[in-house]
Amino acid sequence: MSALLAPPQATRTTRPWAALAVLMLPVLLISVDNTVLSFALPAITTALGASGGQLLWIVDAYPLMLAGLLVPMGSLGDRIGRRRLLLVGATGFALVSLLAAWAPTPPLLIAARALLGVFGATLMPSTLSLLRNVFTDRAQRRLAIAIWAAGFAAGGALGPIVGGFLLTHFWWGSVFLLNTPLLLVLIPLALWLVPESRDPHPGPVDVPSILLSLVTMLPLVHAIIEVGEHGVSARTFLGVAVGLVAGWAFVRRQRRLTTPMLDVSLFTRATFSGAVCANLLSIMGFSGLLVVVSQFLQLVLGMSPMDAGLVLLPGLVASVIAGLVAVTLVRYIRPGMLIGGSFLLAALGYLLASRVGTDPTAGTIAVAFVVMALGVGLAETLTNDEIVASVPAEKAGAASAVSETAYELGTTLGVAVLGSVLNATYRARVVVPDSMTVDQGHAAGETLAGAVRVAGEVDASTGQTLLDSARAAFDLGMQRSALVGIGVAVAAAAVSFVTLRKATGQDPQE
Repeated sequence: MSALLAPPQATRTTRPWAALAVLMLPVLLISVDNTVLSFALPAITTALGASGGQLLWIVDAYPLMLAGLLVPMGSLGDRIGRRRLLLVGATGFALVSLLAAWAPTPPLLIAARALLGVFGATLMPSTLSLLRNVFTDRAQRRLAIAIWAAGFAAGGALGPIVGGFLLTHFWWGSVFLLNTPLLLVLIPLALWLVPESRDPHPGPVDVPSILLSLVTMLPLVHAIIEVGEHGVSARTFLGVAVGLVAGWAFVRRQRRLTTPMLDVSLFTRATFSGAVCANLLSIMGFSGLLVVVSQFLQLVLGMSPMDAGLVLLPGLVASVIAGLVAVTLVRYIRPGMLIGGSFLLAALGYLLASRVGTDPTAGTIAVAFVVMALGVGLAETLTNDEIVASVPAEKAGAASAVSETAYELGTTLGVAVLGSVLNATYRARVVVPDSMTVDQGHAAGETLAGAVRVAGEVDASTGQTLLDSARAAFDLGMQRSALVGIGVAVAAAAVSFVTLRKATGQDPQE
């Protein structure tokens, strides 16, 4: 009889971890998608003729829509069921990936990326909130979240290798075709292994709050990109003003609603708000520098997408390891001290990246990226754990959405801010020879990829002069972007040391 009873016990023991394995699929795919896109930017520039501003929007349209919709989608998952929302998102994400793969122009690719963001917003809060309900034990949940967070870095590590292979053998759109078959596999596995969960007492879906969250995010990020593209203007001030007013209206509305879409009172808790802020800042510098460095390796050092991915692979693997090691370290070091120290380690990595000088090598960039990724990997695991542990299980969707919003907003701001610094520096420093046509001069002055293309259309001497100037300008832009990363990491360390000093690593109810 005991032998007959053993399998059910084993099932009860292993089923949560099987559910975790299923929930890792969307995490891996979305992180692969972001990394692959960074390495595909030079090919997209060449094939579609995208400008520097369009490149930033191609990257940012996806996380921007995520950042605006994650809280509404997390709240919706609490109401209609998190697994149901996950399945809807997986289906839509798979279909829109096909549209992105065959987008014929930059505006249509930007639109496809925005649609991917809409469906991606249904995936990420669902995965983290489902984990919050599947793993009720804090120690097990911390390990599960460490594995979940490591999935982002693992996907980032896999992306350059898979993407490099695809970009070497196929057209740029092939990188989007990774999503469809694996997401279709996710659907039956999720129905089988992942239990449904929802808030037992949900409030109504509030459409005005959803609109206000979007109106807050879109103008602010647009203003940042506009500064890098055209400098400060009346439009940038207008964008900032509209975003801030909408944000104020959003917070005011949440405080007045009986069942708000986002419980803003959570932010009165120093641990919660500090962890959210640190989470945002941790990914801000990381994502921005990844976009810059991936282009630098290909366009300045002349590496193939595959080789460039291999240069960054040790850093991405280091991020995975750091996230898992954090589970052990937090037993002996208070979370606030450990998170703050991890940001100082990341700042050292940015400092190394800013000092590569006029003769950079793949080795120096690889070392800088490893140091930076170690710090970010530690911080990501611990901040996510602090965020989801600070709320009751039935509100896990909303808290997970806040965590994911911080992540995606950090990604958006990182690409927008560091990318704008890069673009502004490049345009100010590149010298375009007078002998070029107006169209050639415009392309060469917009992006380094454009300069590389134009250099192949003119005589060898003029082309080399242009390339030397363009690569030097891009090199300086990367160094300045890394300096911004230092400032972000130091600010994150200060926030962590102050706001998380009382964090104990225990659930509130414990």
